[in-house]
Amino acid sequence: MTAPAGAGERDRTFFQSVEGSWAGAGEIVAGKYKGTKFNCTFAGTTPSKKLGMTLDGGCRVGVFMQKMSASVVQSGSAGYRGKFMDGAEGSGLDIISGNVVDGRKVVFAINRNELRGVMQARLPDDDTMNVTVSVRVEDAMVPVIGMSLKRVDGAAVGAIARQ
Repeated sequence: MTAPAGAGERDRTFFQSVEGSWAGAGEIVAGKYKGTKFNCTFAGTTPSKKLGMTLDGGCRVGVFMQKMSASVVQSGSAGYRGKFMDGAEGSGLDIISGNVVDGRKVVFAINRNELRGVMQARLPDDDTMNVTVSVRVEDAMVPVIGMSLKRVDGAAVGAIARQ
């Protein structure tokens, strides 16, 4: 199966729109740490020769800071592959597949051992990014982490023509 015409440009537009500085609040909405609120800052970048993105930064809960990163690149039939934190071999998650649904939303399948889930990023406008991580519990996908990030660098990069 081949990607529809324009899919590469649609994907590039989405990833370029993530470039820049982001900050915002999040909450763990299910599980052992339900109700824990945190604040995050991220720098969004794109690789120069591949389709993909990296969000690199960290989240703070009270006085504790946790480095956070997610990186994905285009990978043939799987769509996109990458790692959240240091991947499943470390203490993170592997991004095993994914695709840009439209110019404003991307969905990645994530896993670690028996844990299966999805990470979704949605851009309702040029200056807002909502990220949700959900995991499979029996036959349902249950949201466990949600965050809303705002652009803090003042410019929507995806709207600027590259030279």
